[in-house]
Amino acid sequence: MTKHVLFGLFAIVMLASCNNSSKRNNEASITIEAEQVTEPTVYEHQYLVKVGDMAPDFEMEMPDGQKVRLSSLRGKVVMLQFTASWCGVCRRKMPYIESEIWQRYKDNLEFALYGIARGDTPAQIEAMRVATKVTYPIGMDPEGDIFGLYAEKDAGITRNIIIDRAGRIVELTRLFEMDEFNEMVELIDKLLSQQ
Repeated sequence: MTKHVLFGLFAIVMLASCNNSSKRNNEASITIEAEQVTEPTVYEHQYLVKVGDMAPDFEMEMPDGQKVRLSSLRGKVVMLQFTASWCGVCRRKMPYIESEIWQRYKDNLEFALYGIARGDTPAQIEAMRVATKVTYPIGMDPEGDIFGLYAEKDAGITRNIIIDRAGRIVELTRLFEMDEFNEMVELIDKLLSQQ
């Protein structure tokens, strides 16, 4: 009888132990899932946003001291071009943005284009504009805070973001590839033709 009692007690202890262990594992898994939800999701090319998201709002200072708030451009098709004076790919892409996009749409009141220079002073922005022969507006992002709303702060700088009239992201590009650039121009055309 004693063996049966001892075996029964042993079985009860084992079941209770497994139950507590299982409960701890479930709690740990719930904690891990909760932690994963709070961390930002990184999409392709280290973006923190994706097509279909509302574009994160920001206020940007221009070299002349004026300020631009993204949400004030609602109702327009908006192109954001993240750039920097030290970025070779940016400098190569900027003349194409000037000739194929800015010169084509600059008088269209339903379109806005802003370069956003990460870490550059007004003097560096002006030197970059002269070197690349661009005339579109380029604002300042001294600490990369605006960039950090859209992509990981240490990610590569060369990026274009197209935002529709409702403020939703419709295109995200990285680096400079001519076919992709041409598709972006076609997309801007299409968005501007829609009422």
